[in-house]
Amino acid sequence: MKLEFTRAATSTLTATLTQRNFFRFWHTWEMRIALPSGTSCEIDKSIKNPKMGLVIAPDIFGLRPLYDEMVKKLALDWQFAVAAVEPFPGQTLGAEIEPRSAAVPKLDDEKHLRDLCEAADALGTPEVGLMGFCMGGMYCLKAARSSRFKKLVSFYGMIKIPQAWQSATQTEPLSCLRSGHADRVLAIIGGKDHYTPAADVEELKKLKVRTVVYPEAEHAFAHDAGRPTHRAEDAADAFSKTKAWLLG
Repeated sequence: MKLEFTRAATSTLTATLTQRNFFRFWHTWEMRIALPSGTSCEIDKSIKNPKMGLVIAPDIFGLRPLYDEMVKKLALDWQFAVAAVEPFPGQTLGAEIEPRSAAVPKLDDEKHLRDLCEAADALGTPEVGLMGFCMGGMYCLKAARSSRFKKLVSFYGMIKIPQAWQSATQTEPLSCLRSGHADRVLAIIGGKDHYTPAADVEELKKLKVRTVVYPEAEHAFAHDAGRPTHRAEDAADAFSKTKAWLLG
């Protein structure tokens, strides 16, 4: 059985739930919604008096059980209202990286920022932070051009757009930082990550971005324990610093 309903808040959110998920929603306010733009978003507002809101920009593989669990876990552990936003709305790209990478140049920075801001509005908290991983970390750097987010945390986000991703709708992250709120950004960097070479990290530092480098870490070392590059101790430390930065 499917149950469809609307919930009025600052904007109208529409959710389609299975019967099982309806009862989960009823007790925890955790569900998949469609933002006003139509983009999918996993949201957890189960905490009665959250310390703040947090929007998550996923990696290139988009919303999936990893992020459903992350939203739920961070909401409970950090006492936040949390949402994660699908980066490829309306597209069926599969699990392989090649079609996803080919789709990145077609993404529009303004539409992506719109979705992140709509997710922030959906959380309904006075203050909202933004956190992203890999490609989502790149979009965190870009989102610094907006005043919507109190603090931003980029986990190994690309500091310069890879050549294969460049297009007229993809603005360079450093340009966004120069014109925006670079001082609100914490960049979590792996010292052996080829996507964030040392010369690029130095450019972040010149713009007063707070940077934390884990010397032995490679790309994507923190957010997915199933990856071979995962480093549990570094990940725990990075998330601890993230929480402190967001609340600071």
